[in-house]
Amino acid sequence: IDWTTFNTIIVESVQAIKQRFGIYGRSETLNQALDTAIRVAGTDLTVLISGESGSGKEIFSKIIHSLSPRKHNQFIAVNCGAIPAGTINSELFGHEKGSFTGATADRKGYFETVDGGTIFLDEIAEMPHDTQSFLLRVLESGEFIRVGSSKTLKTNVRVVAATNVNLLDRVRVGKFREDLYYRLNTVPIRVPSLKERREDIQILFRKFAQDFAEKYRTTPIELDEHSASLMENYSWPGNIRELRNAVEQLSVLSDQKIIHAHDLARIIPNINNRNLPMNIQDADQQGGFHEREILYKLLFDMKQDLNQLKNMFFQLVHTNDLEMPAAMENAASAYPPAAGLSFPNSGVANWNSEPVIKQVQDSHSNPIILSNDKKNFDTVEVMEETLSLD
Repeated sequence: IDWTTFNTIIVESVQAIKQRFGIYGRSETLNQALDTAIRVAGTDLTVLISGESGSGKEIFSKIIHSLSPRKHNQFIAVNCGAIPAGTINSELFGHEKGSFTGATADRKGYFETVDGGTIFLDEIAEMPHDTQSFLLRVLESGEFIRVGSSKTLKTNVRVVAATNVNLLDRVRVGKFREDLYYRLNTVPIRVPSLKERREDIQILFRKFAQDFAEKYRTTPIELDEHSASLMENYSWPGNIRELRNAVEQLSVLSDQKIIHAHDLARIIPNINNRNLPMNIQDADQQGGFHEREILYKLLFDMKQDLNQLKNMFFQLVHTNDLEMPAAMENAASAYPPAAGLSFPNSGVANWNSEPVIKQVQDSHSNPIILSNDKKNFDTVEVMEETLSLD
């Protein structure tokens, strides 16, 4: 088939997947993430799903498994952040009887139990460092060892991982293995947050309102124009999970079925706050003093640099036996020359005469052309060296 037909099939597949898994929205970024999941599902490539908490990362792992050749085998989701560091190796890889206190019998781990299927490792960034080494070996060779055993076992498991933090930042601070990161990140899928798909907020609101109306046997709630605008402009730090909870509270607690701004304010107190990049008042109270300190330091350093340039200029005039202009004689007294040097006091008798060209040989015998042409000099303003606190 040609490329246009293939893209048409993919678009139709995205719509079918949305209906099958109950995904609502028309955001282009959401469609791109679903498109990637559909394309990679038929392979055994490792997938890393990233996105904010509550954005729906787990549903993508289920989509990948259901469209893969492993769909008739087991699928298990493991929250790495919810398992204590002391037991996660046993949970994932199993243990032998007597390997630690409480190990009264042999136990199979998830990688052994789900052989031939798919394992979803959520919050992969919270995985302990030693467990990361074991996981890397499973991904590279399919081999693992139970806790307390010396026998190498084999497994054929597809790994789909998810994280709500930037794993590269964890790699830079040494909290996540770099080689494991690149092994997991074979195919990255980024799930957009709710604030990145604002066009879907009202669609999701109506869907949740209808669901809760059926659940509680009431009439679905609706938004007026102002409250709809507030919902779209809110940042939704909890993403879809927060939106769903807000709709459920409004469905239960609101006496009227038309939701107004004050109704939203009771459920989401900070919904009226504008999410600007910086709060000017807070910045002035907290960091303004430090910023002023940096600015004063910068200006003082610039003034010192300017003074050094002036000093170099006056010494250059003296070294090359040039005449000082009247406007600059007073300024020269503020910048004493180097030891053993003095400025000429011959006034400006020859300053307005024909330009005098001199050549001075530097250490590399390259000529330096100097001119006392008046048009080459700008008016100099003499500034006081006031270093008082004011």
